[in-house]
Parts: sequence; C-alpha cells; structure tokens
Amino acid sequence: MNTEPIIDVRDVTKLYGTQKALDGVSFVIDRPGVVGLLGPNGAGKSTLMKILCGYLSPTSGRAAVCGYDTCMQAMQVRRHVGYLPEHNPLYEEMFVREYLTFVGELYGLDRLKGRVEEVLERVGFGTESHKHIGDLSKGYRQRVGLAQALLPDPDVLILDEPTTGLDPNQIEEIRSLLREMGREKTLILSTHIMQEAQAVCERIILLNKGCRVADAPTRSLLHGQGGACLHVEFASAPDAMQRADLENLPFVARTAGEGTVYKVYLKPASDGAGTAVRETAAEAADPRAALFQWAVARRLTILTLRQEADSLENVFHSLTRNTPAGL
Repeated sequence: MNTEPIIDVRDVTKLYGTQKALDGVSFVIDRPGVVGLLGPNGAGKSTLMKILCGYLSPTSGRAAVCGYDTCMQAMQVRRHVGYLPEHNPLYEEMFVREYLTFVGELYGLDRLKGRVEEVLERVGFGTESHKHIGDLSKGYRQRVGLAQALLPDPDVLILDEPTTGLDPNQIEEIRSLLREMGREKTLILSTHIMQEAQAVCERIILLNKGCRVADAPTRSLLHGQGGACLHVEFASAPDAMQRADLENLPFVARTAGEGTVYKVYLKPASDGAGTAVRETAAEAADPRAALFQWAVARRLTILTLRQEADSLENVFHSLTRNTPAGL
C-alpha cells in the first residue's frame, strides 16, 4: 500500500535572477479534494504550479507528486498530472475531436475514441464539438483545455483560472464538475475569484510575496482570520486618535478605508482553543451595538452600519494587503 503523500512540497525556493518568486514554501496534501492556491499577482502561484507539473525546477527544496520527484522524475510526474494553464494553448486550426485525439495519442491512451467522447460529455461540450477550435468562443476554448487536462484520467489536476471566459451558467456547471472530481482526485485550483474558491475549495493555501501565509480548511480560515466585517459610514471623518481608538476595540482585528467610509474587520468570537476574544456579552452577541455606543461616546454620527458575511475576500485582503504586483 502506497503511503506517500499525493503532493509533498518541502522548503521550495525559486529564484529568477535575483528575484525570489518562492521563498521556502512547504505543504503536504495527503488525500483527494479541491485545494485552492490563492494569492495576489506576483505571489508565486504559477511558478509553484509549473514546479508541481515538472516544467520548472526549484532553486532549492524538493517537491514530489504521487511519490515522484518533480525535478528528477519529471516524466513520471507528468503521467499523473493534468494541467490547465491560465493562457490555454491550443491548435486553433484543428477540430475539437481531432485535437483531443492527438493529445490522447501523445499519452498513448487505449480506447481513445470512447475516452474523447467521455470527457467531452463530462465538460458539457454539447453541439460545439464539431467545430474548429479557432471558431469557438473563449468559454468553449476553455472547455477544450479542461477536456485535455482530464483526458489521461490523472490523479492530480492543476487548474489555473479554469472558469475564465465562461458565462454564469457554465461557471456553475464547471464548479459542480470540480466538486464531483474532488471526491476521487486531488485538484489544485488557482483563481482570483474568491467566491469561486469559497464555494468549491475544501482547503486554502494562500501565498503572498512568495511565502505561504495561510494553509487551513476553508471554514477554519474564515473563522480563524475574522472573515466578517462591518461596513461603516460616518457623517464626518474620524480623526487619527479616534481611528487608532477604533482599532483598539477588543472585537476589531483591523480597519480599512479613509474619509468617512470604513470597513471594520472583526476578530472571531473565540480563538482556536475556545478562549473568548470578545470581552463583553454585548460584543459577543452583536459588535454593531458596541460600535454604535463607541461612536456616540465620541460624538461621531453613523449614517450606515451593516455587517457583511464571513468572506474569503475579506481574509484575502487581511493577509495580503499592501502587496505590490510582482512576477
């Protein structure tokens, strides 16, 4: 029985000249499921995905997929990985089935005709499958890319922005497909759409400036990082002392905004060990009441006060704010 992790990344660093794209990244994935690989532009996501596919070698550290070293055993790794890059490269002059048959022949697949029809049905291709790839809409080209990634029935799927160009109905269909595949395969999904990651991913690995800044089940990450926030609009802008005082409230993780409009990011009601973070019963029940009383005591008038739901987007901003674009 194979006890190797499905994906094992140990202290991986990647340099492009003097610029560090990845800086000592480590994580292990040991069971099937959908894992979100998130981060701002330049965080190192694409570099890490290419290393996992065996297309790039790390400068230092080690990565393995299905027990194979991605550097020393790259060909074995590629037999277990299906990859959909962000910029989906396709032979536009070929027909859809012709292209998928060509890809299947490169893999040396048996029962190729039946397998092509199976993946076309699975990605919901419909009547467009008789066309040249160059005549397809962007959304259907994306489906061709997803079909070629699925064709060899890989153990690991690495998908970079898989729903780019799809309409809302198609997006929901692909999300359902990803959730279904996650029951038996390991999917690494990179996306800038936080709602998509929150809806599909069971676990989130978050990169920032080449470093891993979070790695947790999605639900735990939301609660542990204070994914909820208050939207507040004041009649007049708080001064610097009032702003600092606001951030010192026991239920406030941080604030963002300027002028009269702010987002007040909330701490979770308790930490991971069950210790209460919010000090009073009123704060624990509804921090809006405590915030209103705080404003009244400082003669600040609140025009708008509403609580926004726990959101991966809020967590993302909290952990990656003030990050310039990079690679």
